[in-house]
Amino acid sequence: MIDTASRLAELGIELPEPPAALGAYVPYVITGDLLVTSGVVPLVRGELRCAGVVGADVDIEAAREGARLCALNLLALMRAAAGSLDAVRQLLRLDGFVRSAPGFTAQPAVLNGASELMVAVLGERGRHTRTAVGAAELPMGAAVEVSAMARIDPAALGHSA
Repeated sequence: MIDTASRLAELGIELPEPPAALGAYVPYVITGDLLVTSGVVPLVRGELRCAGVVGADVDIEAAREGARLCALNLLALMRAAAGSLDAVRQLLRLDGFVRSAPGFTAQPAVLNGASELMVAVLGERGRHTRTAVGAAELPMGAAVEVSAMARIDPAALGHSA
């Protein structure tokens, strides 16, 4: 199994603070060995970094980077919830929403920014199922929003590593 702290350092990645909820909900829920996150948008230190409509005023590469930022926020949430990313047994699913122009159909290419980062950080434990959906609007005018579902080691809860 990959030591995720070492892997993050190797990749030159420092995880952000986990994002706070933007409304009347919680950032994540744990039941048994299942961790489910709320959707996150591409925030960096509270600032939205990828806004607009993909296929109109946002190109695929910028949107992919937005999806990658969402994945960084999801990893931060998972670490906060489980105590360590090493407690993540398997990323099960990413659900992604892309604010899309009419006729834009490359949502899967955009969401690859999140999927590829998860595999880079978690290795085989980061391989997952995924949904990529086009949306007319997203919170804060974001171009992309992503949520996650993962199996975690319940024995690791409350322990930092």
